[in-house]
Amino acid sequence: MSSDAGHVRDIPPNGLSATWHSTDGLTIETLSLSFENESWTVEGFISGVDIQYVMRLSATWQLQQMLLFRDLDEPDLWLANDGGGRWGEVNGSHIRELGRCQDIDVRGSSFTRTMGIRRLAIDLGTVTRVDTAVVNPETLGVTRSTLSYTRVGTRSWSIDRDDDHGNHQFDVDEYGLPLDIPGHFQRMM
Repeated sequence: MSSDAGHVRDIPPNGLSATWHSTDGLTIETLSLSFENESWTVEGFISGVDIQYVMRLSATWQLQQMLLFRDLDEPDLWLANDGGGRWGEVNGSHIRELGRCQDIDVRGSSFTRTMGIRRLAIDLGTVTRVDTAVVNPETLGVTRSTLSYTRVGTRSWSIDRDDDHGNHQFDVDEYGLPLDIPGHFQRMM
């Protein structure tokens, strides 16, 4: 369970939970994180838009699979990553346009930044670009974006994006979970 990134503490054996609310007050994200069978399980719920997601991450914080559920008649979304940058769907179809993406960014979730932060053991001032699969939970559309992570302080990060979702700078707690993300989310616990 130990993190390779010296800038974050190991997550307690019994896991942890966190809650954020959007700055517009329309959504609340609740999250639980646990370690079992040599993998991390992340369960999140975003109220206000009624989205639930479950992610499986390797012990080194590499995304293995993500399921997204909505309380609608349309199908839900299931994505998997083979660890080598090949992405696919539950029906076995390969998603070539996501090739070499390392992370996933679920719009409306503050947690998804944690994967890169825990995995990137970078020095202060260093910039690392991460190809990312971006999920729009309303449409279930998946696009590709490059996020540039810069460690600007001991527990401060800046993320610049090459898409239209906006750049932001924020602090993280000792486990690498975002605190307040100005203009987007505020940590409640």
